[in-house]
Amino acid sequence: MISDHTSSQENFFQVFKEPIAAIPLPKRFTFPFYYEPHPLCLLAAKELQEHLQNQNVWEHNFGLVKSKKGLVIGKMFGVLIVQNKQGEIGYLVAFSGKLAEKNTHAKFVPPVFDMLTEGGFFLNQETTLNAINKQLSTLENNSAFIELQKFLKEEYLLYNKDISEKKEALKTAKAARKARREKEYKLLSADAYATLIESLGKESLEGKYFFNNVTRYWTYRLNATKEKIAVFTEKIKLLKEERSAKSAALQQLLFDQYQFLNQQGSLKGLSEIFKETALQKPPAGAGECAAPKLLQYAFKQQLKPLAMAEFWWGESPNTEIRKHQQFYPACQGKCKPILGHMLAGITMDTNPMLTNPAIGKELTIIYEDEALAVIHKPAEFLSVPGKNIQDSVFLRMKQRYPKATGPLIVHRLDMSTSGIMLIAKTISANKILQRQFIERTVKKRYVALLDGLLKENEGSINLPLRVDINDRPRQLVCHEHGKPAETTWKVIERKNSQTKVHFFPLTGRTHQLRVHASHLLGLNTPIVGDDLYGKKATRLYLHAELIEFTHPTSNKTMSFQIAAEF
Repeated sequence: MISDHTSSQENFFQVFKEPIAAIPLPKRFTFPFYYEPHPLCLLAAKELQEHLQNQNVWEHNFGLVKSKKGLVIGKMFGVLIVQNKQGEIGYLVAFSGKLAEKNTHAKFVPPVFDMLTEGGFFLNQETTLNAINKQLSTLENNSAFIELQKFLKEEYLLYNKDISEKKEALKTAKAARKARREKEYKLLSADAYATLIESLGKESLEGKYFFNNVTRYWTYRLNATKEKIAVFTEKIKLLKEERSAKSAALQQLLFDQYQFLNQQGSLKGLSEIFKETALQKPPAGAGECAAPKLLQYAFKQQLKPLAMAEFWWGESPNTEIRKHQQFYPACQGKCKPILGHMLAGITMDTNPMLTNPAIGKELTIIYEDEALAVIHKPAEFLSVPGKNIQDSVFLRMKQRYPKATGPLIVHRLDMSTSGIMLIAKTISANKILQRQFIERTVKKRYVALLDGLLKENEGSINLPLRVDINDRPRQLVCHEHGKPAETTWKVIERKNSQTKVHFFPLTGRTHQLRVHASHLLGLNTPIVGDDLYGKKATRLYLHAELIEFTHPTSNKTMSFQIAAEF
Protein backbone atom coordinates (compact mmCIF):
# COMPACT_ATOMS: atom_id res chain seq x y z
CA MET A 1 0.00 0.00 0.00
CA ILE A 2 1.44 3.39 -0.95
CA SER A 3 1.51 6.25 1.52
CA ASP A 4 -1.21 8.89 1.31
CA HIS A 5 1.26 11.57 2.41
CA THR A 6 1.88 14.41 -0.04
CA SER A 7 4.68 16.93 0.13
CA SER A 8 5.54 20.16 -1.64
CA GLN A 9 8.32 18.29 -3.44
CA GLU A 10 6.04 15.61 -4.87
CA ASN A 11 5.78 15.62 -8.67
CA PHE A 12 2.15 15.40 -9.76
CA PHE A 13 3.03 15.28 -13.47
CA GLN A 14 1.68 11.93 -14.70
CA VAL A 15 2.84 10.12 -17.80
CA PHE A 16 0.24 8.32 -19.93
CA LYS A 17 0.24 4.54 -19.58
CA GLU A 18 -0.82 4.13 -23.21
CA PRO A 19 1.08 5.41 -26.29
CA ILE A 20 -0.10 8.88 -27.35
CA ALA A 21 2.22 9.63 -30.30
CA ALA A 22 -0.61 9.12 -32.81
CA ILE A 23 -2.92 11.57 -31.06
CA PRO A 24 -2.56 15.15 -32.42
CA LEU A 25 -2.05 17.83 -29.79
CA PRO A 26 -4.81 20.41 -29.41
CA LYS A 27 -4.23 23.61 -31.39
CA ARG A 28 -5.86 25.81 -28.75
CA PHE A 29 -6.71 25.43 -25.08
CA THR A 30 -10.18 24.24 -24.10
CA PHE A 31 -12.89 26.87 -23.75
CA PRO A 32 -13.85 25.69 -20.25
CA PHE A 33 -17.54 26.61 -20.32
CA TYR A 34 -18.54 24.63 -23.41
CA TYR A 35 -16.37 21.92 -24.93
CA GLU A 36 -16.01 18.44 -26.37
CA PRO A 37 -13.24 16.61 -24.45
CA HIS A 38 -10.02 16.25 -26.46
CA PRO A 39 -8.91 12.61 -27.08
CA LEU A 40 -6.00 13.13 -24.67
CA CYS A 41 -8.45 14.31 -22.00
CA LEU A 42 -10.59 11.24 -22.62
CA LEU A 43 -7.55 9.02 -22.17
CA ALA A 44 -6.41 10.84 -19.01
CA ALA A 45 -9.95 10.63 -17.60
CA LYS A 46 -10.05 6.90 -18.35
CA GLU A 47 -6.78 6.34 -16.46
CA LEU A 48 -8.01 8.48 -13.54
CA GLN A 49 -11.29 6.55 -13.38
CA GLU A 50 -9.38 3.26 -13.29
CA HIS A 51 -7.41 4.65 -10.35
CA LEU A 52 -10.63 5.67 -8.56
CA GLN A 53 -12.03 2.16 -9.03
CA ASN A 54 -8.91 0.30 -7.92
CA GLN A 55 -7.17 2.42 -5.24
CA ASN A 56 -7.44 1.33 -1.60
CA VAL A 57 -5.58 4.14 0.16
CA TRP A 58 -8.61 6.22 1.14
CA GLU A 59 -12.36 5.62 1.42
CA HIS A 60 -15.10 7.90 0.17
CA ASN A 61 -18.74 6.96 -0.35
CA PHE A 62 -19.60 8.01 -3.90
CA GLY A 63 -22.87 6.08 -3.74
CA LEU A 64 -21.75 3.57 -6.39
CA VAL A 65 -21.87 0.65 -3.94
CA LYS A 66 -25.39 0.59 -2.51
CA SER A 67 -24.40 -1.45 0.53
CA LYS A 68 -21.74 1.05 1.62
CA LYS A 69 -22.65 3.04 4.71
CA GLY A 70 -22.18 6.75 5.29
CA LEU A 71 -23.16 10.00 3.60
CA VAL A 72 -23.16 9.75 -0.21
CA ILE A 73 -21.19 12.55 -1.89
CA GLY A 74 -20.44 12.45 -5.62
CA LYS A 75 -17.49 14.51 -6.85
CA MET A 76 -16.27 16.47 -9.85
CA PHE A 77 -12.81 15.42 -11.00
CA GLY A 78 -10.64 17.24 -13.51
CA VAL A 79 -7.77 16.37 -15.84
CA LEU A 80 -5.37 18.89 -17.37
CA ILE A 81 -3.13 17.92 -20.28
CA VAL A 82 0.24 19.66 -19.91
CA GLN A 83 3.66 19.85 -21.50
CA ASN A 84 6.78 20.15 -19.34
CA LYS A 85 10.03 22.00 -20.06
CA GLN A 86 11.47 18.87 -21.65
CA GLY A 87 8.62 18.80 -24.16
CA GLU A 88 7.02 15.71 -22.60
CA ILE A 89 3.23 15.41 -22.64
CA GLY A 90 1.49 14.31 -19.45
CA TYR A 91 -1.47 15.21 -17.32
CA LEU A 92 -2.50 16.46 -13.89
CA VAL A 93 -5.56 15.39 -11.91
CA ALA A 94 -7.64 17.14 -9.23
CA PHE A 95 -10.90 16.86 -7.33
CA SER A 96 -13.33 19.58 -6.28
CA GLY A 97 -13.67 20.39 -2.60
CA LYS A 98 -12.59 17.73 -0.12
CA LEU A 99 -12.15 14.02 -0.80
CA ALA A 100 -12.47 11.53 2.06
CA GLU A 101 -12.46 14.52 4.46
CA LYS A 102 -9.02 15.66 3.24
CA ASN A 103 -7.68 18.26 0.84
CA THR A 104 -4.58 16.33 -0.19
CA HIS A 105 -4.09 12.84 -1.61
CA ALA A 106 -1.36 11.14 -3.61
CA LYS A 107 -1.62 11.69 -7.40
CA PHE A 108 -3.93 14.73 -7.01
CA VAL A 109 -2.54 18.26 -7.22
CA PRO A 110 -2.74 20.19 -3.94
CA PRO A 111 -5.38 22.86 -3.29
CA VAL A 112 -4.64 26.51 -3.96
CA PHE A 113 -4.75 26.89 -0.18
CA ASP A 114 -5.10 24.02 2.29
CA MET A 115 -7.32 25.27 5.08
CA LEU A 116 -7.13 21.87 6.78
CA THR A 117 -3.38 22.07 7.46
CA GLU A 118 -2.76 20.82 10.99
CA GLY A 119 -2.03 23.73 13.30
CA GLY A 120 -3.16 26.22 10.65
CA PHE A 121 -5.18 29.34 11.45
CA PHE A 122 -8.39 27.95 9.93
CA LEU A 123 -8.52 24.91 12.20
CA ASN A 124 -7.56 27.06 15.20
CA GLN A 125 -10.30 29.59 14.44
CA GLU A 126 -12.73 26.78 13.68
CA THR A 127 -12.01 25.38 17.15
CA THR A 128 -12.84 28.80 18.61
CA LEU A 129 -16.07 29.02 16.59
CA ASN A 130 -17.03 25.49 17.62
CA ALA A 131 -16.50 26.46 21.28
CA ILE A 132 -18.85 29.46 20.79
CA ASN A 133 -21.40 27.21 19.10
CA LYS A 134 -21.19 24.82 22.04
CA GLN A 135 -21.79 27.70 24.48
CA LEU A 136 -24.76 28.86 22.42
CA SER A 137 -26.21 25.37 22.30
CA THR A 138 -25.82 25.02 26.09
CA LEU A 139 -27.58 28.35 26.69
CA GLU A 140 -30.36 27.80 24.16
CA ASN A 141 -31.09 24.33 25.55
CA ASN A 142 -30.84 25.32 29.23
CA SER A 143 -33.85 23.82 31.01
CA ALA A 144 -34.47 26.97 33.10
CA PHE A 145 -34.38 29.13 29.93
CA ILE A 146 -36.81 26.81 28.15
CA GLU A 147 -39.17 26.77 31.16
CA LEU A 148 -39.07 30.57 31.42
CA GLN A 149 -39.94 30.92 27.70
CA LYS A 150 -42.79 28.45 28.13
CA PHE A 151 -44.02 30.27 31.23
CA LEU A 152 -43.87 33.66 29.45
CA LYS A 153 -45.92 32.28 26.58
CA GLU A 154 -48.57 31.05 29.02
CA GLU A 155 -48.49 34.41 30.83
CA TYR A 156 -49.15 36.24 27.56
CA LEU A 157 -52.16 34.02 26.93
CA LEU A 158 -53.57 34.97 30.37
CA TYR A 159 -52.66 38.64 29.79
CA ASN A 160 -54.41 38.78 26.41
CA LYS A 161 -57.50 37.06 27.86
CA ASP A 162 -57.70 39.35 30.89
CA ILE A 163 -57.10 42.57 28.93
CA SER A 164 -59.64 41.50 26.30
CA GLU A 165 -62.27 40.88 28.99
CA LYS A 166 -61.54 44.21 30.69
CA LYS A 167 -61.76 46.06 27.36
CA GLU A 168 -65.10 44.40 26.66
CA ALA A 169 -66.34 45.41 30.14
CA LEU A 170 -65.32 49.04 29.49
CA LYS A 171 -67.12 48.94 26.16
CA THR A 172 -70.28 47.50 27.76
CA ALA A 173 -70.21 50.09 30.60
CA LYS A 174 -69.74 52.91 28.10
CA ALA A 175 -72.76 51.75 26.10
CA ALA A 176 -74.84 51.48 29.28
CA ARG A 177 -73.92 55.06 30.31
CA LYS A 178 -74.85 56.33 26.87
CA ALA A 179 -78.22 54.59 27.02
CA ARG A 180 -78.87 55.98 30.49
CA ARG A 181 -78.01 59.53 29.41
CA GLU A 182 -80.41 59.28 26.47
CA LYS A 183 -83.17 57.78 28.65
CA GLU A 184 -82.89 60.24 31.56
CA TYR A 185 -82.50 63.36 29.40
CA LYS A 186 -86.26 63.86 29.04
CA LEU A 187 -87.22 62.51 32.46
CA LEU A 188 -84.95 64.47 34.85
CA SER A 189 -84.79 68.13 35.67
CA ALA A 190 -81.83 70.14 34.50
CA ASP A 191 -80.14 70.03 37.93
CA ALA A 192 -80.80 66.31 38.39
CA TYR A 193 -79.52 65.57 34.87
CA ALA A 194 -76.34 67.59 35.53
CA THR A 195 -75.77 65.56 38.70
CA LEU A 196 -76.26 62.36 36.70
CA ILE A 197 -73.76 63.46 34.04
CA GLU A 198 -71.19 64.22 36.75
CA SER A 199 -71.78 60.81 38.34
CA LEU A 200 -71.46 59.00 35.03
CA GLY A 201 -68.24 60.91 34.29
CA LYS A 202 -66.75 59.78 37.58
CA GLU A 203 -67.82 56.21 36.79
CA SER A 204 -66.09 56.43 33.38
CA LEU A 205 -62.85 57.72 34.97
CA GLU A 206 -62.93 55.02 37.63
CA GLY A 207 -63.31 52.39 34.88
CA LYS A 208 -60.31 53.78 33.01
CA TYR A 209 -58.21 54.00 36.19
CA PHE A 210 -59.06 50.39 36.98
CA PHE A 211 -58.14 49.29 33.42
CA ASN A 212 -54.84 51.21 33.62
CA ASN A 213 -54.06 49.58 36.96
CA VAL A 214 -54.72 46.14 35.46
CA THR A 215 -52.44 47.00 32.54
CA ARG A 216 -49.69 48.20 34.91
CA TYR A 217 -50.07 45.02 36.95
CA TRP A 218 -49.58 42.83 33.87
CA THR A 219 -46.64 44.93 32.67
CA TYR A 220 -44.94 44.44 36.04
CA ARG A 221 -45.79 40.72 36.08
CA LEU A 222 -44.58 40.11 32.50
CA ASN A 223 -41.43 42.21 32.92
CA ALA A 224 -40.39 40.15 35.93
CA THR A 225 -40.26 37.05 33.71
CA LYS A 226 -38.74 38.95 30.78
CA GLU A 227 -35.87 40.13 32.98
CA LYS A 228 -35.10 36.54 33.95
CA ILE A 229 -35.16 35.52 30.27
CA ALA A 230 -32.98 38.52 29.32
CA VAL A 231 -30.15 37.08 31.43
CA PHE A 232 -30.00 34.27 28.86
CA THR A 233 -30.91 36.20 25.70
CA GLU A 234 -28.31 38.90 26.31
CA LYS A 235 -25.58 36.29 26.64
CA ILE A 236 -26.88 34.54 23.49
CA LYS A 237 -26.94 37.84 21.58
CA LEU A 238 -23.37 38.70 22.58
CA LEU A 239 -22.13 35.21 21.65
CA LYS A 240 -23.85 35.41 18.26
CA GLU A 241 -22.30 38.82 17.59
CA GLU A 242 -18.89 37.46 18.57
CA ARG A 243 -19.40 34.42 16.34
CA SER A 244 -20.52 36.58 13.42
CA ALA A 245 -17.52 38.91 13.75
CA LYS A 246 -15.03 36.03 14.07
CA SER A 247 -16.66 34.15 11.19
CA ALA A 248 -16.53 37.21 8.90
CA ALA A 249 -12.90 37.86 9.85
CA LEU A 250 -12.01 34.22 9.21
CA GLN A 251 -13.80 34.28 5.86
CA GLN A 252 -11.89 37.39 4.79
CA LEU A 253 -8.62 35.87 5.99
CA LEU A 254 -9.40 32.79 3.92
CA PHE A 255 -10.14 34.90 0.85
CA ASP A 256 -6.77 36.59 1.29
CA GLN A 257 -4.99 33.22 1.20
CA TYR A 258 -6.46 32.30 -2.19
CA GLN A 259 -4.09 33.94 -4.65
CA PHE A 260 -4.39 32.70 -8.24
CA LEU A 261 -1.60 32.62 -10.80
CA ASN A 262 -1.80 32.98 -14.56
CA GLN A 263 0.61 32.29 -17.39
CA GLN A 264 2.29 35.69 -16.92
CA GLY A 265 2.96 34.94 -13.24
CA SER A 266 0.45 37.56 -12.11
CA LEU A 267 -1.27 36.89 -8.77
CA LYS A 268 -4.81 37.94 -8.00
CA GLY A 269 -6.83 37.25 -4.85
CA LEU A 270 -10.41 36.06 -4.53
CA SER A 271 -11.72 39.36 -3.17
CA GLU A 272 -10.19 41.34 -6.03
CA ILE A 273 -11.44 38.85 -8.64
CA PHE A 274 -15.05 38.92 -7.45
CA LYS A 275 -15.15 42.64 -6.68
CA GLU A 276 -16.05 43.38 -10.31
CA THR A 277 -18.79 40.73 -10.52
CA ALA A 278 -22.50 41.03 -9.72
CA LEU A 279 -21.89 39.05 -6.52
CA GLN A 280 -19.07 41.44 -5.43
CA LYS A 281 -18.05 38.86 -2.83
CA PRO A 282 -16.74 35.32 -3.49
CA PRO A 283 -19.39 32.61 -3.04
CA ALA A 284 -18.78 29.73 -0.64
CA GLY A 285 -16.33 27.20 -2.06
CA ALA A 286 -14.85 29.56 -4.65
CA GLY A 287 -11.36 28.40 -5.60
CA GLU A 288 -11.96 24.82 -4.45
CA CYS A 289 -13.08 23.47 -7.83
CA ALA A 290 -10.82 21.17 -9.86
CA ALA A 291 -10.05 23.62 -12.69
CA PRO A 292 -8.37 26.37 -10.58
CA LYS A 293 -6.37 23.73 -8.67
CA LEU A 294 -5.06 22.21 -11.91
CA LEU A 295 -4.08 25.51 -13.51
CA GLN A 296 -2.50 26.82 -10.30
CA TYR A 297 -0.19 23.83 -10.05
CA ALA A 298 0.64 23.96 -13.77
CA PHE A 299 1.64 27.64 -13.63
CA LYS A 300 3.65 27.13 -10.42
CA GLN A 301 5.63 24.32 -12.04
CA GLN A 302 5.91 26.14 -15.37
CA LEU A 303 3.93 23.48 -17.19
CA LYS A 304 2.12 24.51 -20.38
CA PRO A 305 -1.65 23.80 -20.26
CA LEU A 306 -2.92 22.15 -23.47
CA ALA A 307 -6.47 20.91 -22.76
CA MET A 308 -8.80 20.32 -19.84
CA ALA A 309 -11.94 18.34 -18.99
CA GLU A 310 -14.01 17.65 -15.87
CA PHE A 311 -16.29 14.69 -15.13
CA TRP A 312 -18.69 13.62 -12.39
CA TRP A 313 -17.96 10.50 -10.37
CA GLY A 314 -20.68 9.02 -8.20
CA GLU A 315 -24.40 8.94 -7.62
CA SER A 316 -26.46 11.83 -8.97
CA PRO A 317 -27.29 14.49 -6.36
CA ASN A 318 -30.88 15.35 -5.47
CA THR A 319 -30.73 18.93 -6.77
CA GLU A 320 -28.48 19.51 -9.78
CA ILE A 321 -28.14 17.05 -12.64
CA ARG A 322 -24.86 15.15 -12.66
CA LYS A 323 -24.42 11.71 -14.24
CA HIS A 324 -21.70 9.23 -13.34
CA GLN A 325 -18.63 9.52 -15.65
CA GLN A 326 -20.22 12.29 -17.71
CA PHE A 327 -18.20 15.40 -18.66
CA TYR A 328 -19.33 18.87 -17.63
CA PRO A 329 -18.10 22.44 -18.24
CA ALA A 330 -16.67 24.61 -15.48
CA CYS A 331 -19.34 26.39 -13.42
CA GLN A 332 -20.25 29.98 -14.23
CA GLY A 333 -20.70 31.38 -10.73
CA LYS A 334 -17.59 30.20 -8.89
CA CYS A 335 -15.13 29.40 -11.66
CA LYS A 336 -15.79 31.85 -14.48
CA PRO A 337 -14.35 34.95 -12.72
CA ILE A 338 -11.34 32.97 -11.44
CA LEU A 339 -10.60 31.31 -14.79
CA GLY A 340 -10.99 34.66 -16.53
CA HIS A 341 -7.86 35.77 -14.68
CA MET A 342 -6.00 32.45 -14.79
CA LEU A 343 -6.45 31.94 -18.54
CA ALA A 344 -5.61 35.52 -19.52
CA GLY A 345 -3.36 35.53 -22.58
CA ILE A 346 -3.97 31.88 -23.45
CA THR A 347 -5.43 31.19 -26.90
CA MET A 348 -8.63 29.21 -26.42
CA ASP A 349 -11.24 27.51 -28.57
CA THR A 350 -14.00 29.82 -29.81
CA ASN A 351 -16.78 30.64 -27.37
CA PRO A 352 -19.87 29.23 -29.15
CA MET A 353 -22.04 31.73 -27.29
CA LEU A 354 -20.53 34.45 -29.47
CA THR A 355 -21.56 32.71 -32.70
CA ASN A 356 -25.05 33.28 -34.09
CA PRO A 357 -26.62 29.79 -34.48
CA ALA A 358 -29.49 31.18 -36.57
CA ILE A 359 -27.36 32.16 -39.58
CA GLY A 360 -28.90 30.63 -42.72
CA LYS A 361 -32.06 29.55 -40.89
CA GLU A 362 -35.56 30.83 -41.60
CA LEU A 363 -38.78 31.06 -39.62
CA THR A 364 -41.80 29.43 -41.29
CA ILE A 365 -45.17 31.19 -41.01
CA ILE A 366 -47.84 28.53 -40.46
CA TYR A 367 -50.77 30.91 -40.02
CA GLU A 368 -51.34 34.64 -39.64
CA ASP A 369 -54.12 37.21 -39.40
CA GLU A 370 -54.47 40.75 -38.06
CA ALA A 371 -54.11 39.67 -34.42
CA LEU A 372 -51.48 36.97 -34.41
CA ALA A 373 -49.12 34.67 -36.26
CA VAL A 374 -48.18 31.04 -35.67
CA ILE A 375 -44.59 30.19 -36.63
CA HIS A 376 -42.23 27.22 -36.73
CA LYS A 377 -38.89 27.94 -35.01
CA PRO A 378 -35.90 25.79 -36.04
CA ALA A 379 -33.60 24.27 -33.42
CA GLU A 380 -30.65 26.47 -32.32
CA PHE A 381 -32.57 29.71 -32.80
CA LEU A 382 -33.06 32.24 -29.98
CA SER A 383 -36.60 33.24 -29.05
CA VAL A 384 -35.46 36.65 -27.77
CA PRO A 385 -32.15 38.53 -28.11
CA GLY A 386 -29.32 37.22 -25.96
CA LYS A 387 -26.45 38.97 -24.22
CA ASN A 388 -24.15 38.65 -27.23
CA ILE A 389 -26.52 37.80 -30.10
CA GLN A 390 -29.45 39.96 -31.24
CA ASP A 391 -30.74 37.71 -34.04
CA SER A 392 -33.85 35.99 -32.70
CA VAL A 393 -37.52 35.25 -33.29
CA PHE A 394 -38.31 38.64 -31.77
CA LEU A 395 -35.97 40.53 -34.11
CA ARG A 396 -37.14 38.63 -37.22
CA MET A 397 -40.81 39.20 -36.33
CA LYS A 398 -40.18 42.87 -35.62
CA GLN A 399 -38.67 43.18 -39.09
CA ARG A 400 -41.56 41.27 -40.67
CA TYR A 401 -44.30 43.14 -38.79
CA PRO A 402 -42.95 46.71 -38.29
CA LYS A 403 -46.45 48.10 -37.61
CA ALA A 404 -47.26 45.56 -34.87
CA THR A 405 -48.30 47.28 -31.62
CA GLY A 406 -47.86 44.27 -29.35
CA PRO A 407 -44.63 42.96 -27.75
CA LEU A 408 -44.79 40.10 -30.32
CA ILE A 409 -43.41 37.31 -28.10
CA VAL A 410 -46.19 35.59 -26.14
CA HIS A 411 -44.12 32.63 -24.87
CA ARG A 412 -40.65 31.22 -25.47
CA LEU A 413 -38.93 28.05 -26.55
CA ASP A 414 -35.37 27.20 -25.50
CA MET A 415 -32.84 28.11 -28.17
CA SER A 416 -32.14 24.41 -28.82
CA THR A 417 -35.83 23.40 -28.98
CA SER A 418 -37.66 23.47 -32.32
CA GLY A 419 -41.38 23.86 -32.83
CA ILE A 420 -44.45 26.07 -32.75
CA MET A 421 -44.53 29.57 -31.28
CA LEU A 422 -47.31 32.15 -31.04
CA ILE A 423 -46.69 35.77 -32.09
CA ALA A 424 -49.08 38.54 -30.99
CA LYS A 425 -49.35 41.54 -33.30
CA THR A 426 -51.41 43.70 -30.94
CA ILE A 427 -51.24 44.58 -27.26
CA SER A 428 -54.74 43.23 -26.59
CA ALA A 429 -53.99 39.94 -28.37
CA ASN A 430 -50.81 39.55 -26.33
CA LYS A 431 -52.63 40.12 -23.03
CA ILE A 432 -55.42 37.67 -23.89
CA LEU A 433 -53.00 34.96 -25.06
CA GLN A 434 -50.71 35.42 -22.07
CA ARG A 435 -53.68 35.12 -19.74
CA GLN A 436 -54.47 31.79 -21.36
CA PHE A 437 -50.91 30.60 -20.66
CA ILE A 438 -51.12 31.84 -17.06
CA GLU A 439 -54.47 30.14 -16.54
CA ARG A 440 -53.10 26.97 -18.21
CA THR A 441 -55.86 26.73 -20.79
CA VAL A 442 -53.35 26.51 -23.66
CA LYS A 443 -52.73 22.89 -24.61
CA LYS A 444 -49.14 22.04 -25.59
CA ARG A 445 -47.56 18.80 -26.69
CA TYR A 446 -43.87 18.13 -27.23
CA VAL A 447 -42.15 15.14 -28.73
CA ALA A 448 -38.73 14.09 -27.42
CA LEU A 449 -36.24 11.29 -27.99
CA LEU A 450 -34.74 10.02 -24.75
CA ASP A 451 -31.29 8.48 -24.42
CA GLY A 452 -32.41 5.18 -22.87
CA LEU A 453 -35.34 2.82 -22.44
CA LEU A 454 -38.15 3.75 -20.06
CA LYS A 455 -39.83 0.91 -18.17
CA GLU A 456 -43.20 2.62 -17.64
CA ASN A 457 -45.53 3.69 -20.44
CA GLU A 458 -46.82 6.93 -18.94
CA GLY A 459 -46.68 9.03 -15.83
CA SER A 460 -46.39 12.43 -14.20
CA ILE A 461 -43.40 14.39 -12.89
CA ASN A 462 -43.71 17.09 -10.25
CA LEU A 463 -40.33 18.60 -9.40
CA PRO A 464 -40.08 22.33 -8.46
CA LEU A 465 -37.32 24.22 -10.27
CA ARG A 466 -35.12 27.27 -9.74
CA VAL A 467 -32.05 28.65 -11.45
CA ASP A 468 -28.64 27.46 -10.26
CA ILE A 469 -27.25 30.85 -9.18
CA ASN A 470 -23.71 29.46 -9.32
CA ASP A 471 -24.10 28.04 -12.82
CA ARG A 472 -26.65 29.91 -14.93
CA PRO A 473 -28.62 29.03 -17.02
CA ARG A 474 -28.77 25.54 -15.49
CA GLN A 475 -31.79 24.75 -13.36
CA LEU A 476 -31.95 22.91 -10.03
CA VAL A 477 -34.66 20.86 -8.38
CA CYS A 478 -35.39 22.76 -5.17
CA HIS A 479 -38.33 21.90 -2.90
CA GLU A 480 -37.66 24.94 -0.68
CA HIS A 481 -37.34 27.82 -3.15
CA GLY A 482 -38.26 26.28 -6.52
CA LYS A 483 -41.35 27.20 -8.53
CA PRO A 484 -43.89 24.43 -9.14
CA ALA A 485 -43.20 22.47 -12.34
CA GLU A 486 -45.39 19.61 -13.53
CA THR A 487 -45.17 17.44 -16.63
CA THR A 488 -47.14 14.43 -17.79
CA TRP A 489 -45.66 12.07 -20.35
CA LYS A 490 -46.51 9.07 -22.52
CA VAL A 491 -44.31 6.66 -24.48
CA ILE A 492 -44.73 6.67 -28.28
CA GLU A 493 -42.04 4.20 -29.30
CA ARG A 494 -39.01 2.24 -28.04
CA LYS A 495 -36.25 1.61 -30.55
CA ASN A 496 -32.43 1.30 -30.70
CA SER A 497 -32.06 1.70 -26.91
CA GLN A 498 -33.97 5.00 -27.08
CA THR A 499 -37.51 6.03 -26.15
CA LYS A 500 -39.66 8.52 -28.02
CA VAL A 501 -42.19 10.23 -25.77
CA HIS A 502 -44.87 12.88 -25.74
CA PHE A 503 -44.46 15.54 -23.05
CA PHE A 504 -47.44 17.57 -21.82
CA PRO A 505 -46.12 20.45 -19.68
CA LEU A 506 -48.73 21.81 -17.26
CA THR A 507 -46.37 24.65 -16.30
CA GLY A 508 -43.78 26.51 -18.36
CA ARG A 509 -40.58 26.71 -16.34
CA THR A 510 -37.17 27.26 -17.93
CA HIS A 511 -35.67 23.92 -19.08
CA GLN A 512 -38.62 22.13 -17.45
CA LEU A 513 -38.81 19.20 -19.87
CA ARG A 514 -35.04 18.82 -20.07
CA VAL A 515 -34.62 18.67 -16.28
CA HIS A 516 -37.68 16.47 -15.72
CA ALA A 517 -36.35 14.03 -18.29
CA SER A 518 -32.78 13.89 -16.98
CA HIS A 519 -33.14 14.28 -13.22
CA LEU A 520 -32.71 11.30 -10.92
CA LEU A 521 -36.17 11.90 -9.42
CA GLY A 522 -37.74 12.42 -12.87
CA LEU A 523 -37.28 9.98 -15.75
CA ASN A 524 -33.52 9.77 -15.09
CA THR A 525 -33.12 9.55 -18.89
CA PRO A 526 -31.86 12.73 -20.61
CA ILE A 527 -33.12 13.96 -23.96
CA VAL A 528 -30.77 13.00 -26.79
CA GLY A 529 -28.49 15.93 -27.63
CA ASP A 530 -29.05 17.81 -24.37
CA ASP A 531 -25.69 19.53 -23.92
CA LEU A 532 -26.66 20.88 -20.48
CA TYR A 533 -28.22 17.86 -18.78
CA GLY A 534 -27.14 14.99 -21.03
CA LYS A 535 -24.72 14.47 -23.91
CA LYS A 536 -24.18 16.64 -26.95
CA ALA A 537 -25.43 15.35 -30.35
CA THR A 538 -26.30 16.85 -33.73
CA ARG A 539 -29.19 18.70 -32.08
CA LEU A 540 -31.49 18.65 -29.06
CA TYR A 541 -34.16 16.10 -29.86
CA LEU A 542 -37.04 18.11 -28.40
CA HIS A 543 -39.81 19.60 -30.53
CA ALA A 544 -42.96 21.58 -29.71
CA GLU A 545 -45.26 19.83 -32.14
CA LEU A 546 -48.79 20.90 -31.11
CA ILE A 547 -50.52 23.93 -29.63
CA GLU A 548 -54.21 24.64 -29.04
CA PHE A 549 -55.62 27.94 -27.81
CA THR A 550 -58.59 30.31 -28.09
CA HIS A 551 -58.23 33.03 -30.71
CA PRO A 552 -58.08 36.44 -28.94
CA THR A 553 -60.67 38.15 -31.19
CA SER A 554 -62.85 35.43 -32.72
CA ASN A 555 -62.91 33.25 -29.57
CA LYS A 556 -62.62 30.20 -31.81
CA THR A 557 -60.47 27.22 -30.78
CA MET A 558 -57.30 27.16 -32.87
CA SER A 559 -55.11 24.07 -33.16
CA PHE A 560 -51.79 23.70 -35.02
CA GLN A 561 -49.42 20.77 -35.38
CA ILE A 562 -46.02 20.30 -37.05
CA ALA A 563 -44.32 16.92 -36.95
CA ALA A 564 -40.77 16.65 -35.63
CA GLU A 565 -37.90 16.00 -38.04
CA PHE A 566 -36.79 13.02 -35.96
